[in-house]
Amino acid sequence: MLKSDKWNKIFDQSIHDYHVLDDVDQEMKNPYSFETEKLKNLLYEKNWIDTVQWHFEDLIREPNIDPVGALKLKRRIDKSNQWRTDTVERVDDWFIEKFSNITANENATMNSESPAWVLDRMSILCLKIFHMKEETTRKEADPEHKEKCAEKLKVLLVQQTDLTRCLDELLEDVAQGIRYTKVYRQMKMYNDPKMNPVLYKSESKP
Repeated sequence: MLKSDKWNKIFDQSIHDYHVLDDVDQEMKNPYSFETEKLKNLLYEKNWIDTVQWHFEDLIREPNIDPVGALKLKRRIDKSNQWRTDTVERVDDWFIEKFSNITANENATMNSESPAWVLDRMSILCLKIFHMKEETTRKEADPEHKEKCAEKLKVLLVQQTDLTRCLDELLEDVAQGIRYTKVYRQMKMYNDPKMNPVLYKSESKP
């Protein structure tokens, strides 16, 4: 069993919990305590954000969506994107603290991706797997569609195994000082009223 697979299980738990009601407006009930199980708490929250946003993206593609409703939904997606990024960075903070006593070897190599952003990809993969599985059993879907989705599901499962192993190897190498990572805050500009020209120009108008 891959060590990092325990985090896939948290993502799966969040996806299952969401789909009990399957409602983007439902309240998240995080089963993990921030005080005693901080990383689990953050990963559950991270996947919940991803799951809700997955369904936001479905809703906004409704062909006959009301333009006013679509704009409101776009604003919610923007807010969700910011929440997602902030949560990933909080996960990175957890790893920074965990490895704070590790000094990288003189010949250590830098990994281009931090552990939290690998976990971000793992969270999305769990969602892809869940929904692709649904397509393989959807009653109204024709056999050809189901067969194609089954083949795609096989690829996703291999990808999940590979990515989970890569995270295990990264964390082990960091712990041994063989590799190190840097955290670059995303610094999103479009949500910042001081950096988005549309926002700061509108504020300066009388």
